[in-house]
Amino acid sequence: MKLLNEIYAYRELLKTNIRKELRGKYKGSVLGVLWSFFNPLLQVLVYAIVFPYLLGNTVDNYLIYLIIGIIPWTFFTTSMNQGMMCIRANAGIVKKVYFPREILPISVVLAGLSNFAISSLIILVFCLFSVGLSWHLILFPVIMILQTLITLGLVLALSAINIYVKDVEYIVIFIINMLFYGTPILYEKSIFDNAPVILKQLIDLNPFSHLIQMYRDVFFYHQIPEMGSLIYVSVIAVILVALGTMIFNKLKIGFAEEV
Repeated sequence: MKLLNEIYAYRELLKTNIRKELRGKYKGSVLGVLWSFFNPLLQVLVYAIVFPYLLGNTVDNYLIYLIIGIIPWTFFTTSMNQGMMCIRANAGIVKKVYFPREILPISVVLAGLSNFAISSLIILVFCLFSVGLSWHLILFPVIMILQTLITLGLVLALSAINIYVKDVEYIVIFIINMLFYGTPILYEKSIFDNAPVILKQLIDLNPFSHLIQMYRDVFFYHQIPEMGSLIYVSVIAVILVALGTMIFNKLKIGFAEEV
């Protein structure tokens, strides 16, 4: 509660930092925020052209299938890449001014969430003219919040650890790249039906396997996500936020000396 009260007291700084993150990302760009639409679309087009030949058979409306997976994943990777560096990137203000240090990673994640919300319009438009829309979309904000909490927990922990262990960012980037192919974004999870049990278990342990499927449930398949997946992802989200907050709180004392 003390932390929440502090962040509320510095809410104007939080708003300023979110605006800075949003503007800074597209600073000097002619198209500006429109890149929130173009980046995931260009990425989707590449995969949509290449992967049907690599995978053989793909699902119907594969382009829509890809869009629903890649746009949430882009939110995660962008927030992680920027979030891990956010303390060091603001070394000047961290050394000179007191404010709740948590504002920096929170700003990055909320800015990423704003871009995700804008990019989600792409999903709506494509679905509208292909698979259609249904009332199941009312669950979209719930899934989006769960992903935001998971991302925030990881960013809090890793941005703090990265101040003391500089190799963390490189290790995490490598893991994220591997995780992309270990998450059913480009393919259906069913292709692993005959795979070794341990591989299927690893995919099931990955919360993003459940998140991507839940997004597809509400946008693509027009059905309620499995309750087991919702519970599992919710538990992971709570654990990561609690753990990330604890790690950040323990390590933030030495930020000014280490950055």
